[in-house]
Amino acid sequence: MTDMPTFDERLARAKFRAWHRGTREADYMIGGFFDRYAKEWGVSELEWFEDLLAEDDVDVMAWAMKTAEVPARFQGEQIAMMQALDYVEIPR
Repeated sequence: MTDMPTFDERLARAKFRAWHRGTREADYMIGGFFDRYAKEWGVSELEWFEDLLAEDDVDVMAWAMKTAEVPARFQGEQIAMMQALDYVEIPR
């Protein structure tokens, strides 16, 4: 029987996945969102984010930029915070 990862282990894994999406744009958007909000998350928020990480980057980015309809399972407060885009810091 394998041990279930702890909340902190899941959070660390989510951070890595958020910042290693494959494109710089997705890294800044998804990773930036993680950095801004993850410290406030409980289990349900982390589960939402883990599910979001399983989606294609182009879809997540379209939902965040409001250019595509957000699926019902992702609608709510967290996607609204993501759509604010106030957490994206683009290095110069």
